[in-house]
Amino acid sequence: MSEERDGRELDAMGVLDGVVVGVLGGTGAQGRGLALRWASAGIPVVLGSRDAARAEVAAKEVAHLVTAAGFDGARVSGADNASCAAQSTVVLAAVPWDGHGELLESLAPELEGKVLIDCVNPIGFGKTGPFPLEVAEGSAAQQAQAVLPGSRVVGAFHNVSAVVLADLSQMEVDTDVLVVGEERDDVELVQALADAIPGVRGLFGGRLVNAGQVEKLTANLIAINRRHQTHAGIRITGRGL
Repeated sequence: MSEERDGRELDAMGVLDGVVVGVLGGTGAQGRGLALRWASAGIPVVLGSRDAARAEVAAKEVAHLVTAAGFDGARVSGADNASCAAQSTVVLAAVPWDGHGELLESLAPELEGKVLIDCVNPIGFGKTGPFPLEVAEGSAAQQAQAVLPGSRVVGAFHNVSAVVLADLSQMEVDTDVLVVGEERDDVELVQALADAIPGVRGLFGGRLVNAGQVEKLTANLIAINRRHQTHAGIRITGRGL
């Protein structure tokens, strides 16, 4: 691992001091995979679900996997979605697109004043393969901001393979994460969460209006995965990156 990468990880952990990440949809593949990586990095995580008991079981499983992989001090708990949001300082929405807006709107009091990271991809599947769905607000992240006026929504982690995240034998996750949002401090916080996962870089991808492009790219990656039987990610290249 390069000295530059080590430096990014150290910077990330400084930014993340005192952060507790809540994961709405923490029993699903994407939310659980990200929770696994963050817990491995020593970040406290609360898994959320409609069923608190199911979330608690998932939290115990994640903690066991982290310990079995040789990482110490995993702090993972489970709760219903409302309690998850209330207990956390930053919340990730990794829920199905169907019911996305309704769920977040119901949690508006618990999410008030907090950063909500939206990684939801509105994707459909037809005879010709995966395709992006049209969203009235422009993107899932913009829909989240519309129903959560008291929260600060950042779009990120749309294009990361849940399969790769779940496999702790792969120490590094070979991908970049595009982070879109309005406030620089919020974007940098989410970039730090990306950088806390070995192999991952969080890169600013523009304002929230750009979220739709990032979400739609997932349809292309799914098509690549199906054709080549892989788990594709993205890398951004260029001088200075």
